[in-house]
Amino acid sequence: MLAMIRGPVLAVVSLPLSILAFVLTVVSLALIPVGVGVITTPFAFQGLRGYANGRRALVDRWTGQPVPEPYRPWPKDLRAGVVGHVERCLLLLKDPATWRDLAWTPVDMTAGFVTALLPPLLPVNLKITKSMLKPTREMLLARRVEQLYETRHDAVDSSAAELRRIERDLHDGAQARLVAMGMSLGTIEALVEKNPEKAKELIAQARENSAEALTELRDLVRGIHPPVLAERGLPDALRALALRMQIPVEDDIALPGRFEEPVESAVYFAVSEVLTNAAKHSGASRVWLDVSYSFESGGMLRAVITDDGKGGASVDKGTGMQGIERRLGQFDGILAVNSPQGGPTMITLELPAEVLPDRQLS
Repeated sequence: MLAMIRGPVLAVVSLPLSILAFVLTVVSLALIPVGVGVITTPFAFQGLRGYANGRRALVDRWTGQPVPEPYRPWPKDLRAGVVGHVERCLLLLKDPATWRDLAWTPVDMTAGFVTALLPPLLPVNLKITKSMLKPTREMLLARRVEQLYETRHDAVDSSAAELRRIERDLHDGAQARLVAMGMSLGTIEALVEKNPEKAKELIAQARENSAEALTELRDLVRGIHPPVLAERGLPDALRALALRMQIPVEDDIALPGRFEEPVESAVYFAVSEVLTNAAKHSGASRVWLDVSYSFESGGMLRAVITDDGKGGASVDKGTGMQGIERRLGQFDGILAVNSPQGGPTMITLELPAEVLPDRQLS
């Protein structure tokens, strides 16, 4: 019954739209040699993409089988104005998915129209649309290579920045205190016979410097890899982190075991950054931290941080969220932010992870 309604409606609507998209795009491409097409082609291709995306969404809604977009992402340094418009035109022309969309429109206005008009053949129409509009294996491989290149570049940059931070913290903190302590010991050696009282005072000062240097070294080690994370695992490390927050954090953490140290460290510092941002900027009175693990799709570690603050958080605002995204990207992880104005804010972290069979949580 649904096919008897959906099919004819789809046939009547899709035929003129497919013809219009095909004609406008072909005419615009034909006008490129005279210069007019350089201006009109990006608009024509964007319209074609919008129509194709609508049909992808329709296939997903009617069959429950998502059809991912196959398009290459826009470069971050894309310029504005006329120069940027020309660059956009060239990028669209170089994208294989653009030409697959264009090749799909004649098929949709012929075989697609017939299969949609006859209700029993509507599943064939949906299969044709899905097969021609989904990413090919080559597209997926090219996108994967691009992602790996970006995450590798980010990992190298992050490692270099972390080494510089450690060097700076050692130079400005513990090293300076140890040098001061060494100078105090030299002075004590000279005063121990002549002025014992002053020597005792300097010994007490040196003791304080040594204690402060030890504290700074511990903080530095904790910043590299928290001891509680190495000793007790991710759940206890996250609970300890929640207890140190300035606002109340309710945690619900259920994990089946230990994970690789880089994965645990990435989740720990990502959650730490999100909680810190919530405490500083959200104006929230309470935060909820839920961490779980799913064995589906080879294993997925998920952390959801929700607060009752003012909302408005975005990956594009500031560098904190972008840093989390880069950190998770090194493990094929994702960051999702849902933060409407007025709140609440929900931030989801997901990354593939396998439970280590020989490292159970104590």
